Amino acid sequence: MSLADRHALVFGATGFVGQHLILALGQAGVRVSTANRSRESYRRLVRWLAEHGHDQAPADLPVDFEAPSLIHGDATRWDDVTEIYNCAGTYRFGMPADEARRANVDSVRAIVAFAARLPHLRRLVHVSGYRVGGQDPELVPWSDERRRETYAALGAYEASKVEADAVLQATADRLGVPWSIVSPASVIGDSTTGESDQQLGLASSLKEIWQGTMAALPGNVETFVPVVPANYLARFMTLLPLEEAAERAAYWVLDDDTPALPDLLVLVAGHYQVKIPRTRIPVPLLRRLPRWLTKADPETLTFLSSDRYPTGPANAFAVRHGLAMPEVTTSILRWADYLAAHRFGDAPAGVRRFTVPAGVRTFELGEPDAPTVVLPGLPVNADTWGPVTEILGNARAVDLPGLGLSRGRRDDWTEWLTALGVRHLVGHSVGAAAALEAATARPDLVGQLTLVSPFFLQARAGLASRWAPLTRWYLGRVGPKALAERLTGDAAHAKALQSSVSDLRRGDVAANVARLLSDAGTTRWRSDLQAALRHYPGVVHIIVGADDPLTPEGRMLVDSLPHATVTAITGAGHHLQLTHPQDVAQAIHEHAASRASR
Repeated sequence: MSLADRHALVFGATGFVGQHLILALGQAGVRVSTANRSRESYRRLVRWLAEHGHDQAPADLPVDFEAPSLIHGDATRWDDVTEIYNCAGTYRFGMPADEARRANVDSVRAIVAFAARLPHLRRLVHVSGYRVGGQDPELVPWSDERRRETYAALGAYEASKVEADAVLQATADRLGVPWSIVSPASVIGDSTTGESDQQLGLASSLKEIWQGTMAALPGNVETFVPVVPANYLARFMTLLPLEEAAERAAYWVLDDDTPALPDLLVLVAGHYQVKIPRTRIPVPLLRRLPRWLTKADPETLTFLSSDRYPTGPANAFAVRHGLAMPEVTTSILRWADYLAAHRFGDAPAGVRRFTVPAGVRTFELGEPDAPTVVLPGLPVNADTWGPVTEILGNARAVDLPGLGLSRGRRDDWTEWLTALGVRHLVGHSVGAAAALEAATARPDLVGQLTLVSPFFLQARAGLASRWAPLTRWYLGRVGPKALAERLTGDAAHAKALQSSVSDLRRGDVAANVARLLSDAGTTRWRSDLQAALRHYPGVVHIIVGADDPLTPEGRMLVDSLPHATVTAITGAGHHLQLTHPQDVAQAIHEHAASRASR
């Protein structure tokens, strides 16, 4: 079959597997159309594809799974479709049985019936699952008793996928539709980027590891929850229609080298540099414990098994087509990084990643390698500066070592900032201290210095914030609304502080913040920073909120500097990036432009 002859129609195109499948088909030169339930879901898909380099928008086939014929209008316009990929269905635990059957079984019947009407169809590729594949089509239709027992034993989601696997084979054979089935393991992120928007299953365990809420590691050295990268699975699927031997064949697609589940979680915990649970809990005991204690949906526990799977045919198929499985440890850790950097689906849109300058695991958002770097203050994180960096363009916000999502400690600052490769440092509050210390140590590297709300030139914080134990206790318990009121006087900014509150409750972040806040109140550090600024030879731009001005002594020091400029933003306080992001970005941009013109 030549590429010019191939026309693929993808059901479930907006899902995790479907999106990556379209990218793989596009890279293979296959013309793609997508079946969509709504125009809005199609538009979202087109935007996502364009962001990932797939500029050719697929043709849109509106579908209605409640309609007798699946589609409305003239079906003959799709007569040249040569292959259908069924990635449709609902992946969710806790569904009622009727809902699960409509989403995962009835949809299969409708798609096979539609496929049977296509005169040039060469293959229907169906996505099943590694725990449900290999069902006997001779048992279709299931008796009411069999259905009742299966759904009671496995839960609605897994049982509906078991039934769908059998129904696909039986219906396709009856209607003369050539089929192939892939039964993938837990599909993790792209092996190169780690990208994944799937938060169920194994991803939820990684979230517990990241947050430090996993009390015990589930299973033992035999507990096998295998994985497969999304891009490998997608590429495997695109090859199935090319091989006649793949017709009426099922393939278990997974990496046999996936570590046992406890070892996988230990691997990720070590990479995250968080504490590893010392206790291990056997699967039989885990299944007996109440849900309020395990915090696990009972349906997920069936996946905790020592079973192995018949991967031989899939591995041989991959070898014949020159398809190599990416190295599993690297794939898992890249996926883990992507999930954490995107806060397990809770992060705002934008470019986010972990890097390791000077060996320090560091979170940053914004344009990679941008020359303008923003260092957030306390007790907030880089996310609070996201709107400012977006307005600025060619800028990034970076959590200081030991704060936000970054590891490390204060001793790392100078070497760490040097490794970041910075030309313009923007430091807010305690970030202003880090920026000044770095610029003083390496004036040859930092060409421009912007200090936002530099605490050492402003009024000293109250005594309460200087007692680290009390501050740590407060920060570990404060909610977004209360923190917003404390920092800005307005609870309306609570949403922007949700991620900062989450960070303060993870690991030793609250302790690090409390320690720095205490240090910021000491006369010695303030005096050292003032002296460093007094002797700094470069250009300095200072931005403050008009409601949080420089002290008279601070203003006198700044006025004595030959290359210092002060911008005061009306109506703003100490955390002006939260209340006045547009004004802050404009002040930074205008000063940089003025300096460049001079």
